[in-house]
Amino acid sequence: MNESRTETDSIGAIEVPSDRLWGAQTQRSLAYFSIGHELMPREMIAGYAILKRAAADANHALGKLADQPHALIVQVCDEILAGRHREMFPLHVWMTGSGTQFNMNVNEVISNRACQLAGTALGGKQPVHPNDHANLSQSSNDTFPSVMHIAAAVGVAERLVPKIASLRDAIAAKAHAWSHIVKIGRTHLQDATPITLGQEWSGYASMLGDDIARLSAAQAGLYPLALGGTAVGTGINAPPGFAEAACSSIAKLTGLRFVTAPNKFAAQGAHDALVQLSGTLRTLAVSLAKMANDIRLLACGPRAGLAELRLPENEPGSSIMPGKVNPTQAEALTMIAAQVMANDVAVGIGGAGGMLEMNVYKPLMIHNIMQSITLMTDGADNFRRFLVEGTEPDLERIAEHVERSLMLVTALTPAIGYDRASQIAHHAMTHNQTLREAAMALGFVSAEDFDRIVDPARMVGNTS
Repeated sequence: MNESRTETDSIGAIEVPSDRLWGAQTQRSLAYFSIGHELMPREMIAGYAILKRAAADANHALGKLADQPHALIVQVCDEILAGRHREMFPLHVWMTGSGTQFNMNVNEVISNRACQLAGTALGGKQPVHPNDHANLSQSSNDTFPSVMHIAAAVGVAERLVPKIASLRDAIAAKAHAWSHIVKIGRTHLQDATPITLGQEWSGYASMLGDDIARLSAAQAGLYPLALGGTAVGTGINAPPGFAEAACSSIAKLTGLRFVTAPNKFAAQGAHDALVQLSGTLRTLAVSLAKMANDIRLLACGPRAGLAELRLPENEPGSSIMPGKVNPTQAEALTMIAAQVMANDVAVGIGGAGGMLEMNVYKPLMIHNIMQSITLMTDGADNFRRFLVEGTEPDLERIAEHVERSLMLVTALTPAIGYDRASQIAHHAMTHNQTLREAAMALGFVSAEDFDRIVDPARMVGNTS
Protein backbone atom coordinates (compact mmCIF):
# COMPACT_ATOMS: atom_id res chain seq x y z
CA MET A 1 0.00 0.00 0.00
CA ASN A 2 1.42 3.40 -1.01
CA GLU A 3 2.24 5.69 1.90
CA SER A 4 1.51 8.79 -0.15
CA ARG A 5 -0.27 9.96 -3.27
CA THR A 6 0.42 12.84 -5.60
CA GLU A 7 -1.90 15.83 -5.43
CA THR A 8 -1.67 18.97 -7.54
CA ASP A 9 -2.56 22.65 -7.26
CA SER A 10 -1.64 25.77 -9.21
CA ILE A 11 1.95 25.57 -7.89
CA GLY A 12 2.48 21.99 -9.01
CA ALA A 13 2.60 18.50 -7.53
CA ILE A 14 3.16 17.52 -3.90
CA GLU A 15 2.99 14.27 -1.98
CA VAL A 16 0.13 13.83 0.49
CA PRO A 17 -0.21 10.96 3.01
CA SER A 18 -2.40 8.34 1.38
CA ASP A 19 -4.72 8.01 4.39
CA ARG A 20 -5.55 11.72 4.52
CA LEU A 21 -8.44 13.46 2.82
CA TRP A 22 -6.75 16.82 2.44
CA GLY A 23 -4.99 17.91 -0.71
CA ALA A 24 -2.07 19.92 -2.04
CA GLN A 25 -2.76 23.31 -0.48
CA THR A 26 -3.31 21.83 2.98
CA GLN A 27 -0.08 19.89 2.66
CA ARG A 28 1.81 23.03 1.69
CA SER A 29 0.41 24.85 4.71
CA LEU A 30 1.65 22.05 6.96
CA ALA A 31 5.07 22.35 5.37
CA TYR A 32 5.38 26.11 5.67
CA PHE A 33 3.19 27.06 8.65
CA SER A 34 3.58 24.39 11.35
CA ILE A 35 4.10 27.11 13.96
CA GLY A 36 3.28 26.56 17.63
CA HIS A 37 0.71 24.16 19.05
CA GLU A 38 -2.49 26.12 18.36
CA LEU A 39 -4.72 24.60 15.69
CA MET A 40 -7.53 26.44 13.99
CA PRO A 41 -10.54 26.54 16.36
CA ARG A 42 -12.56 23.38 16.06
CA GLU A 43 -15.72 25.48 15.90
CA MET A 44 -14.49 26.77 12.54
CA ILE A 45 -14.74 23.26 11.10
CA ALA A 46 -18.45 23.04 11.86
CA GLY A 47 -18.94 26.64 10.77
CA TYR A 48 -17.37 25.93 7.41
CA ALA A 49 -19.45 22.77 6.98
CA ILE A 50 -22.59 24.85 7.55
CA LEU A 51 -21.46 27.48 5.06
CA LYS A 52 -20.37 25.00 2.36
CA ARG A 53 -23.65 23.12 2.68
CA ALA A 54 -25.63 26.34 2.41
CA ALA A 55 -23.54 27.51 -0.56
CA ALA A 56 -24.10 24.20 -2.34
CA ASP A 57 -27.85 24.47 -1.79
CA ALA A 58 -27.89 28.03 -3.13
CA ASN A 59 -25.76 27.19 -6.17
CA HIS A 60 -27.93 24.17 -6.93
CA ALA A 61 -31.14 26.17 -6.62
CA LEU A 62 -29.69 28.81 -8.96
CA GLY A 63 -28.75 26.20 -11.55
CA LYS A 64 -25.00 26.61 -11.04
CA LEU A 65 -24.30 23.21 -9.45
CA ALA A 66 -25.38 19.87 -10.89
CA ASP A 67 -27.31 17.29 -8.91
CA GLN A 68 -24.45 14.84 -8.24
CA PRO A 69 -21.85 17.29 -6.86
CA HIS A 70 -24.57 19.04 -4.88
CA ALA A 71 -25.72 15.83 -3.24
CA LEU A 72 -22.16 14.75 -2.46
CA ILE A 73 -21.19 18.13 -0.95
CA VAL A 74 -24.28 18.05 1.25
CA GLN A 75 -23.52 14.51 2.38
CA VAL A 76 -19.90 15.30 3.25
CA CYS A 77 -20.88 18.46 5.12
CA ASP A 78 -23.44 16.50 7.11
CA GLU A 79 -20.74 13.99 8.01
CA ILE A 80 -18.48 16.79 9.22
CA LEU A 81 -21.32 18.31 11.25
CA ALA A 82 -21.87 14.87 12.81
CA GLY A 83 -18.29 15.01 14.10
CA ARG A 84 -16.57 12.87 11.51
CA HIS A 85 -13.26 13.64 9.76
CA ARG A 86 -12.03 16.02 12.49
CA GLU A 87 -8.49 14.67 12.12
CA MET A 88 -8.50 15.89 8.52
CA PHE A 89 -8.27 19.53 9.62
CA PRO A 90 -4.71 19.84 10.99
CA LEU A 91 -3.82 23.43 10.16
CA HIS A 92 -2.26 25.87 12.61
CA VAL A 93 -3.56 29.30 13.55
CA TRP A 94 -0.38 31.06 12.48
CA MET A 95 -0.86 30.95 8.72
CA THR A 96 -1.95 33.33 6.00
CA GLY A 97 -3.95 36.18 7.51
CA SER A 98 -6.86 35.56 5.16
CA GLY A 99 -7.35 31.96 6.28
CA THR A 100 -7.19 30.83 2.63
CA GLN A 101 -5.37 27.61 3.46
CA PHE A 102 -8.06 26.60 5.94
CA ASN A 103 -10.81 27.31 3.40
CA MET A 104 -8.92 25.13 0.93
CA ASN A 105 -8.43 22.46 3.60
CA VAL A 106 -12.22 22.27 3.87
CA ASN A 107 -12.66 22.32 0.09
CA GLU A 108 -10.09 19.55 -0.39
CA VAL A 109 -11.61 17.33 2.29
CA ILE A 110 -15.04 17.77 0.72
CA SER A 111 -13.61 16.93 -2.72
CA ASN A 112 -11.69 13.84 -1.64
CA ARG A 113 -14.42 12.48 0.60
CA ALA A 114 -16.83 12.94 -2.33
CA CYS A 115 -14.36 10.97 -4.44
CA GLN A 116 -14.48 8.15 -1.89
CA LEU A 117 -18.26 8.16 -1.89
CA ALA A 118 -18.40 8.18 -5.70
CA GLY A 119 -15.72 5.49 -6.03
CA THR A 120 -13.21 7.67 -7.87
CA ALA A 121 -9.52 8.21 -7.10
CA LEU A 122 -8.47 10.52 -4.28
CA GLY A 123 -6.92 13.65 -5.73
CA GLY A 124 -8.78 13.20 -9.00
CA LYS A 125 -11.13 16.10 -8.18
CA GLN A 126 -14.06 14.31 -9.80
CA PRO A 127 -17.01 14.41 -9.40
CA VAL A 128 -16.41 17.27 -6.90
CA HIS A 129 -13.64 19.78 -7.58
CA PRO A 130 -12.32 21.70 -4.55
CA ASN A 131 -12.42 25.05 -6.37
CA ASP A 132 -15.01 24.65 -9.10
CA HIS A 133 -17.63 22.97 -6.92
CA ALA A 134 -16.87 23.19 -3.17
CA ASN A 135 -15.78 26.83 -3.54
CA LEU A 136 -18.28 27.79 -6.23
CA SER A 137 -19.46 31.44 -5.99
CA GLN A 138 -17.12 31.94 -3.04
CA SER A 139 -13.71 33.25 -2.00
CA SER A 140 -11.68 32.72 1.14
CA ASN A 141 -12.05 36.47 1.58
CA ASP A 142 -15.80 36.27 2.11
CA THR A 143 -16.20 32.74 3.49
CA PHE A 144 -13.61 32.93 6.26
CA PRO A 145 -15.04 36.09 7.89
CA SER A 146 -18.53 34.64 7.50
CA VAL A 147 -17.48 31.46 9.27
CA MET A 148 -15.83 33.55 11.99
CA HIS A 149 -19.23 35.15 12.59
CA ILE A 150 -21.01 31.78 12.52
CA ALA A 151 -18.57 30.12 14.94
CA ALA A 152 -18.60 33.04 17.38
CA ALA A 153 -22.37 33.58 17.30
CA VAL A 154 -23.12 29.89 17.77
CA GLY A 155 -20.55 29.69 20.57
CA VAL A 156 -22.12 32.60 22.41
CA ALA A 157 -25.71 31.46 21.88
CA GLU A 158 -25.35 27.73 22.50
CA ARG A 159 -22.50 27.52 25.01
CA LEU A 160 -21.52 30.72 26.77
CA VAL A 161 -24.85 32.40 27.50
CA PRO A 162 -26.51 29.25 28.91
CA LYS A 163 -23.61 28.67 31.33
CA ILE A 164 -23.52 32.31 32.43
CA ALA A 165 -27.29 32.21 32.91
CA SER A 166 -26.96 29.08 35.06
CA LEU A 167 -24.29 30.78 37.17
CA ARG A 168 -26.47 33.88 37.52
CA ASP A 169 -29.43 31.79 38.61
CA ALA A 170 -27.38 29.87 41.18
CA ILE A 171 -26.08 33.13 42.64
CA ALA A 172 -29.58 34.63 42.64
CA ALA A 173 -30.86 31.60 44.55
CA LYS A 174 -28.20 32.17 47.22
CA ALA A 175 -29.09 35.86 47.33
CA HIS A 176 -32.72 35.00 47.98
CA ALA A 177 -31.86 32.43 50.65
CA TRP A 178 -29.54 34.87 52.42
CA SER A 179 -31.75 37.97 52.20
CA HIS A 180 -32.22 38.04 56.01
CA ILE A 181 -28.54 37.73 56.98
CA VAL A 182 -27.29 41.15 58.06
CA LYS A 183 -23.53 41.60 57.68
CA ILE A 184 -21.13 44.49 57.64
CA GLY A 185 -20.58 46.22 54.34
CA ARG A 186 -17.11 47.30 53.28
CA THR A 187 -15.75 50.10 51.12
CA HIS A 188 -12.04 50.75 50.55
CA LEU A 189 -11.57 47.38 52.30
CA GLN A 190 -12.68 49.14 55.48
CA ASP A 191 -15.83 48.68 57.56
CA ALA A 192 -18.90 50.46 56.22
CA THR A 193 -22.62 50.41 57.01
CA PRO A 194 -24.55 47.12 57.16
CA ILE A 195 -25.83 45.22 54.16
CA THR A 196 -27.43 41.81 53.87
CA LEU A 197 -25.49 38.93 52.40
CA GLY A 198 -28.38 38.55 49.99
CA GLN A 199 -28.02 42.15 48.82
CA GLU A 200 -24.30 41.62 48.28
CA TRP A 201 -24.85 38.51 46.15
CA SER A 202 -27.78 40.06 44.31
CA GLY A 203 -25.24 42.50 42.90
CA TYR A 204 -23.29 39.62 41.38
CA ALA A 205 -26.43 38.14 39.84
CA SER A 206 -27.40 41.51 38.38
CA MET A 207 -23.93 42.01 36.90
CA LEU A 208 -24.19 38.70 35.09
CA GLY A 209 -27.68 39.54 33.87
CA ASP A 210 -26.34 42.76 32.39
CA ASP A 211 -23.50 40.83 30.77
CA ILE A 212 -25.95 38.43 29.14
CA ALA A 213 -27.81 41.39 27.65
CA ARG A 214 -24.53 42.82 26.36
CA LEU A 215 -23.60 39.47 24.82
CA SER A 216 -26.96 39.24 23.07
CA ALA A 217 -26.46 42.70 21.59
CA ALA A 218 -22.94 41.85 20.43
CA GLN A 219 -24.19 38.55 19.00
CA ALA A 220 -26.75 40.38 16.89
CA GLY A 221 -23.90 42.35 15.35
CA LEU A 222 -22.50 39.10 13.96
CA TYR A 223 -25.59 38.23 11.94
CA PRO A 224 -24.67 40.19 8.76
CA LEU A 225 -22.33 37.94 6.75
CA ALA A 226 -19.70 38.83 4.15
CA LEU A 227 -20.67 35.81 2.02
CA GLY A 228 -21.37 36.91 -1.53
CA GLY A 229 -18.67 39.56 -1.64
CA THR A 230 -16.14 37.04 -2.99
CA ALA A 231 -12.65 38.50 -3.54
CA VAL A 232 -12.92 42.21 -2.68
CA GLY A 233 -16.59 42.80 -1.91
CA THR A 234 -17.85 43.30 -5.45
CA GLY A 235 -19.32 39.80 -5.70
CA ILE A 236 -17.40 38.82 -8.83
CA ASN A 237 -18.23 35.23 -9.95
CA ALA A 238 -21.19 34.99 -7.55
CA PRO A 239 -24.58 34.89 -9.30
CA PRO A 240 -27.39 37.29 -8.35
CA GLY A 241 -29.35 35.97 -5.41
CA PHE A 242 -26.57 33.67 -4.20
CA ALA A 243 -25.74 35.64 -1.03
CA GLU A 244 -29.38 35.94 0.02
CA ALA A 245 -30.13 32.27 -0.62
CA ALA A 246 -26.98 31.00 1.10
CA CYS A 247 -27.40 33.22 4.17
CA SER A 248 -31.04 32.19 4.47
CA SER A 249 -29.92 28.56 4.48
CA ILE A 250 -27.26 29.29 7.12
CA ALA A 251 -29.95 30.89 9.28
CA LYS A 252 -32.09 27.76 9.01
CA LEU A 253 -29.18 25.43 9.76
CA THR A 254 -28.10 27.37 12.87
CA GLY A 255 -31.40 28.74 14.13
CA LEU A 256 -29.81 32.20 14.26
CA ARG A 257 -30.82 35.28 12.26
CA PHE A 258 -27.97 35.43 9.77
CA VAL A 259 -28.43 37.70 6.74
CA THR A 260 -26.27 38.95 3.91
CA ALA A 261 -24.32 42.05 4.91
CA PRO A 262 -25.68 45.16 3.18
CA ASN A 263 -22.14 46.42 2.49
CA LYS A 264 -19.61 43.72 1.70
CA PHE A 265 -16.72 46.19 1.62
CA ALA A 266 -17.19 46.91 5.32
CA ALA A 267 -17.77 43.22 6.09
CA GLN A 268 -14.52 42.16 4.39
CA GLY A 269 -12.28 45.17 4.97
CA ALA A 270 -12.97 45.35 8.71
CA HIS A 271 -14.15 43.02 11.46
CA ASP A 272 -15.58 45.57 13.88
CA ALA A 273 -18.45 43.33 15.00
CA LEU A 274 -15.91 40.75 16.19
CA VAL A 275 -13.92 43.47 17.94
CA GLN A 276 -17.11 44.55 19.71
CA LEU A 277 -17.85 40.97 20.73
CA SER A 278 -14.33 40.59 22.09
CA GLY A 279 -14.78 43.76 24.13
CA THR A 280 -18.03 42.38 25.50
CA LEU A 281 -16.28 39.14 26.42
CA ARG A 282 -13.69 41.24 28.25
CA THR A 283 -16.49 43.01 30.16
CA LEU A 284 -17.87 39.64 31.22
CA ALA A 285 -14.37 38.62 32.31
CA VAL A 286 -14.15 41.77 34.45
CA SER A 287 -17.47 40.88 36.12
CA LEU A 288 -16.35 37.31 36.80
CA ALA A 289 -13.02 38.48 38.22
CA LYS A 290 -14.65 41.01 40.56
CA MET A 291 -17.11 38.42 41.80
CA ALA A 292 -14.49 35.69 42.30
CA ASN A 293 -12.14 38.09 44.07
CA ASP A 294 -14.91 39.27 46.40
CA ILE A 295 -15.90 35.74 47.32
CA ARG A 296 -12.39 34.52 48.01
CA LEU A 297 -11.69 37.63 50.11
CA LEU A 298 -14.85 37.10 52.17
CA ALA A 299 -13.84 33.46 52.64
CA CYS A 300 -10.23 34.15 53.64
CA GLY A 301 -9.20 32.49 56.86
CA PRO A 302 -10.46 30.26 58.33
CA ARG A 303 -9.21 31.80 61.60
CA ALA A 304 -7.03 34.75 60.65
CA GLY A 305 -9.17 36.36 57.97
CA LEU A 306 -12.70 37.61 57.32
CA ALA A 307 -14.05 34.05 57.12
CA GLU A 308 -17.66 35.12 56.52
CA LEU A 309 -18.12 32.48 53.83
CA ARG A 310 -17.33 28.78 53.94
CA LEU A 311 -16.32 27.47 50.51
CA PRO A 312 -16.56 23.81 49.49
CA GLU A 313 -13.45 21.78 50.30
CA ASN A 314 -12.75 20.12 46.97
CA GLU A 315 -9.08 19.18 47.27
CA PRO A 316 -6.06 19.62 49.57
CA GLY A 317 -4.45 23.02 49.17
CA SER A 318 -0.85 22.45 50.18
CA SER A 319 1.88 19.88 49.79
CA ILE A 320 3.48 21.00 53.07
CA MET A 321 0.71 22.43 55.29
CA PRO A 322 -1.68 19.67 56.42
CA GLY A 323 -5.37 20.54 56.39
CA LYS A 324 -4.99 23.66 54.25
CA VAL A 325 -7.77 24.24 51.70
CA ASN A 326 -7.61 27.04 49.13
CA PRO A 327 -10.21 28.93 47.04
CA THR A 328 -8.99 27.25 43.85
CA GLN A 329 -12.16 27.69 41.81
CA ALA A 330 -11.94 31.45 42.37
CA GLU A 331 -8.27 31.37 41.40
CA ALA A 332 -9.02 29.49 38.21
CA LEU A 333 -11.80 31.90 37.26
CA THR A 334 -9.62 34.96 37.83
CA MET A 335 -6.83 33.46 35.72
CA ILE A 336 -9.37 32.84 32.98
CA ALA A 337 -10.47 36.44 33.26
CA ALA A 338 -6.89 37.65 32.88
CA GLN A 339 -6.45 35.53 29.75
CA VAL A 340 -9.67 36.83 28.23
CA MET A 341 -8.59 40.41 28.86
CA ALA A 342 -5.27 39.65 27.14
CA ASN A 343 -7.09 37.99 24.25
CA ASP A 344 -9.10 41.16 23.75
CA VAL A 345 -5.90 43.15 23.33
CA ALA A 346 -4.82 40.82 20.52
CA VAL A 347 -8.24 40.99 18.88
CA GLY A 348 -8.19 44.79 18.99
CA ILE A 349 -4.75 44.91 17.39
CA GLY A 350 -5.91 42.42 14.77
CA GLY A 351 -9.06 44.37 14.03
CA ALA A 352 -7.07 47.55 13.57
CA GLY A 353 -4.75 45.74 11.16
CA GLY A 354 -7.18 45.64 8.26
CA MET A 355 -5.76 47.28 5.16
CA LEU A 356 -7.76 48.33 2.14
CA GLU A 357 -10.18 45.60 1.01
CA MET A 358 -9.25 42.84 3.47
CA ASN A 359 -8.16 42.29 7.04
CA VAL A 360 -5.24 39.86 7.28
CA TYR A 361 -5.42 39.04 10.99
CA LYS A 362 -8.42 36.74 10.74
CA PRO A 363 -6.96 33.54 12.28
CA LEU A 364 -5.49 35.51 15.18
CA MET A 365 -8.83 37.17 15.90
CA ILE A 366 -11.00 34.07 15.80
CA HIS A 367 -8.47 31.99 17.76
CA ASN A 368 -8.57 34.46 20.65
CA ILE A 369 -12.33 34.98 20.52
CA MET A 370 -13.13 31.28 20.53
CA GLN A 371 -10.64 30.64 23.31
CA SER A 372 -12.31 33.36 25.38
CA ILE A 373 -15.75 31.85 24.77
CA THR A 374 -14.56 28.36 25.67
CA LEU A 375 -12.63 29.40 28.79
CA MET A 376 -15.49 31.41 30.25
CA THR A 377 -18.05 28.75 29.33
CA ASP A 378 -16.11 26.06 31.16
CA GLY A 379 -14.92 28.36 33.95
CA ALA A 380 -18.39 29.66 34.78
CA ASP A 381 -19.78 26.13 34.81
CA ASN A 382 -17.06 24.89 37.17
CA PHE A 383 -17.40 27.94 39.42
CA ARG A 384 -21.14 27.31 39.77
CA ARG A 385 -20.87 23.57 40.36
CA PHE A 386 -17.82 23.42 42.60
CA LEU A 387 -17.98 26.72 44.50
CA VAL A 388 -21.22 28.69 44.37
CA GLU A 389 -23.67 25.87 44.98
CA GLY A 390 -21.74 24.61 48.01
CA THR A 391 -20.89 27.93 49.63
CA GLU A 392 -22.45 28.67 53.01
CA PRO A 393 -22.29 31.67 55.37
CA ASP A 394 -20.55 31.56 58.74
CA LEU A 395 -23.37 33.16 60.75
CA GLU A 396 -21.37 33.44 63.97
CA ARG A 397 -18.47 35.22 62.29
CA ILE A 398 -20.81 37.54 60.38
CA ALA A 399 -22.65 38.51 63.57
CA GLU A 400 -19.35 39.14 65.38
CA HIS A 401 -18.19 41.50 62.65
CA VAL A 402 -21.47 43.40 62.73
CA GLU A 403 -21.35 43.75 66.52
CA ARG A 404 -17.77 45.04 66.51
CA SER A 405 -18.13 47.42 63.57
CA LEU A 406 -17.69 51.12 64.29
CA MET A 407 -19.59 52.22 61.22
CA LEU A 408 -22.94 51.45 62.81
CA VAL A 409 -22.46 54.88 64.30
CA THR A 410 -23.64 56.27 60.95
CA ALA A 411 -27.21 55.65 62.10
CA LEU A 412 -26.69 58.19 64.92
CA THR A 413 -25.69 61.03 62.61
CA PRO A 414 -29.24 62.34 61.98
CA ALA A 415 -29.87 62.39 65.76
CA ILE A 416 -26.63 63.82 67.16
CA GLY A 417 -24.76 65.17 64.14
CA TYR A 418 -21.74 64.01 62.17
CA ASP A 419 -19.11 65.48 64.54
CA ARG A 420 -20.43 63.85 67.71
CA ALA A 421 -20.99 60.54 65.90
CA SER A 422 -17.37 60.72 64.73
CA GLN A 423 -16.19 61.33 68.30
CA ILE A 424 -18.04 58.21 69.46
CA ALA A 425 -16.38 56.10 66.75
CA HIS A 426 -12.89 57.39 67.56
CA HIS A 427 -13.44 57.01 71.31
CA ALA A 428 -14.56 53.40 70.82
CA MET A 429 -11.53 52.66 68.67
CA THR A 430 -9.05 54.31 71.01
CA HIS A 431 -10.42 52.69 74.17
CA ASN A 432 -11.31 49.32 72.63
CA GLN A 433 -14.96 49.79 73.51
CA THR A 434 -18.18 49.00 71.76
CA LEU A 435 -20.05 51.88 70.17
CA ARG A 436 -22.66 51.66 72.90
CA GLU A 437 -20.04 51.87 75.62
CA ALA A 438 -18.38 54.87 73.94
CA ALA A 439 -21.70 56.65 73.46
CA MET A 440 -22.56 56.19 77.13
CA ALA A 441 -19.11 57.36 78.21
CA LEU A 442 -19.38 60.55 76.18
CA GLY A 443 -23.00 61.15 77.16
CA PHE A 444 -24.10 62.09 73.64
CA VAL A 445 -27.14 59.79 73.59
CA SER A 446 -29.18 57.80 76.10
CA ALA A 447 -28.96 54.01 76.25
CA GLU A 448 -32.60 53.79 75.25
CA ASP A 449 -32.13 56.01 72.19
CA PHE A 450 -28.92 54.21 71.21
CA ASP A 451 -30.62 50.81 71.24
CA ARG A 452 -33.56 52.19 69.28
CA ILE A 453 -31.49 53.99 66.63
CA VAL A 454 -28.48 51.70 66.17
CA ASP A 455 -30.27 48.61 64.87
CA PRO A 456 -28.30 46.91 62.05
CA ALA A 457 -31.42 45.21 60.68
CA ARG A 458 -33.04 48.64 60.14
CA MET A 459 -29.99 50.00 58.37
CA VAL A 460 -30.04 47.72 55.30
CA GLY A 461 -33.09 49.18 53.57
CA ASN A 462 -35.13 46.82 51.42
CA THR A 463 -33.73 43.33 51.85
CA SER A 464 -35.93 41.65 49.25
